[in-house]
Amino acid sequence: MRAARLIKMVLLLQARPSMTAAELAAELEVSERTITRDAQALSEAGVPVYADRGRTGGYRLIGGYRTRLTGLGRSEAEALFLSGVPGALREMGLADAASAARLKVSAALMPSLRDASQNASQRFHLDAPGWFRETPAPELLPAVADAVWDDRRVTARYCRQDTEVERELEPYGLVLKAGVWYLCARVPESGVYRVYRIDRFTAVVAGEERFARDEEFDLPGFWEERAEQFARAILRSEAVVRLSEAGVRQLPYATDRAVAREAMGTAGEPDAAGRVTVTLPVENEDVAYAQLLSLGPEAEVLEPPGLRARFAEAAARAAALYR
Repeated sequence: MRAARLIKMVLLLQARPSMTAAELAAELEVSERTITRDAQALSEAGVPVYADRGRTGGYRLIGGYRTRLTGLGRSEAEALFLSGVPGALREMGLADAASAARLKVSAALMPSLRDASQNASQRFHLDAPGWFRETPAPELLPAVADAVWDDRRVTARYCRQDTEVERELEPYGLVLKAGVWYLCARVPESGVYRVYRIDRFTAVVAGEERFARDEEFDLPGFWEERAEQFARAILRSEAVVRLSEAGVRQLPYATDRAVAREAMGTAGEPDAAGRVTVTLPVENEDVAYAQLLSLGPEAEVLEPPGLRARFAEAAARAAALYR
C-alpha cells in the first residue's frame, strides 16, 4: 500500500512543477505528516525530492528527474479510455485504476502538454442519468464488470417477473442507459445474445473458465438494434389524436422523439381550425393517458373510445375545479 502511494507521489511531482504538503495530502488521502515521512523515504531511496520552505514552498523534483515507472497496466489502459465517464468508473470499481493511468500519462508528457488533462476535464463532462432520478449503482456491478474484463463465465441469478432464474452467461459488455446498467451476454447452451438489467441480479459468481469471445461481436451495434426492437415491441397500441400547432411542437416532449416523428408522418392536411390528425403508437392506454395529458387542450383524443372517455372525464373534473 505504501509503495503504491510513494510511486503515485513521484508521478504527481513529475507531472507538476511543485506541490504543497496540503495538496499532496489531499491527492493521496493521507495526513501532511505522512507526506513529510514519505518525502524523506523517497529521498533516502535516491529520488531527489526537495522541500522548499516558506509560505509559497512545497515539494518538487530536482534536476529534471524522470521516473521510468510510467508503463500502463491492462486495467489502467482500459480505464483510461473510460475516463470521460467518472461516475461509471466509480460504480464499476475502476476509479483508482483510471487515476493512476492519468497520472502516468501526465508524467510521460512534455511539460508544455501537462495541462492537457485539466483542459479536457474543464471542457467535457458526461452526466449519464436523467434529471430528477436517483439511480444507485447495482451492488453486483463491480463483480459483473470484473467478469466482463476477464472474459469469465458467470453463474447469475436474476428476478424475472415473480420467479428467480439461474443461468450460466458469457458476459460480453456493459451498457449504461439513462442511469441504468445493462449486461449484454451470450447464453452458452443456445449461443443467443440477451440483455439483462444488472439491478435485477441477486447473485453473480464468476468461474475460473474463460470463454472464447466472438471478435466480430459489435457491442454498440448490438445495443442499438436491441434498443430499437425493445422500443417497437412495447408500442402495441395506437391512439388517433388531433393536434393544434402548439401540440405538434410539444409532442416530442410528451413522448419519445422517434415515435413523435413517426406519428407526424401520418398527418394529413390541417383542418379549418389549423389542427392535424395523427396516429400515435403507444404502449397502452394508461401510458398514452399520462403522456397526452401533458398537452392539455392542444391535443384532442379521437380514438380509442375508452381513452377519449377518460380525457372527457378529466376535462370535466378540471373545469369544475376552475369554476
